Amino acid sequence: MAKLLRIASRRSQLAMVQTHWVRDELVKAHPNLEISIEAMATQGDKILDVALAKIGDKGLFTKELEAQMLVDQADIAVHSLKDLPTNLPEGLMLGCITEREDPADALVVHQKHKDKTLATLPEGSVVGTSSLRRLAQLRHHYPQLLFKDVRGNVITRLEKLDAGEFDCLI
Repeated sequence: MAKLLRIASRRSQLAMVQTHWVRDELVKAHPNLEISIEAMATQGDKILDVALAKIGDKGLFTKELEAQMLVDQADIAVHSLKDLPTNLPEGLMLGCITEREDPADALVVHQKHKDKTLATLPEGSVVGTSSLRRLAQLRHHYPQLLFKDVRGNVITRLEKLDAGEFDCLI
């Protein structure tokens, strides 16, 4: 009988892509392993109208997944490393880190600016980002642009861009 491994994951499309990749890699290494994915929403997924910096980011995208492991409802969890708090709850450990993919940020511009870069966007263009580090760097290099916090998963952010709420997203 195959051993069942239960993976806790966020429900977002990006999290599910990452989790399915981890599942596929585990199956390659352990063909007899049966794997289930337990998808759930986290506090960070639910609070979309407040900037992450204002609600604190310690465990916002990880607590619920960790709780599932602590009550034996999941065996492992898949996270983006940037979401993990420095100190893990008692009884949990960082089991592995996959090989890092390209760490570069991506600039996605509204169709009306399809040939523009940050340097060539019109003055006052609205740039959406959710990272304080990125915001500080952008304000320094592009003082002619306006910056606005953007929340939500990748699909939600792209919908906000298409709706004209932003001129571009990073």
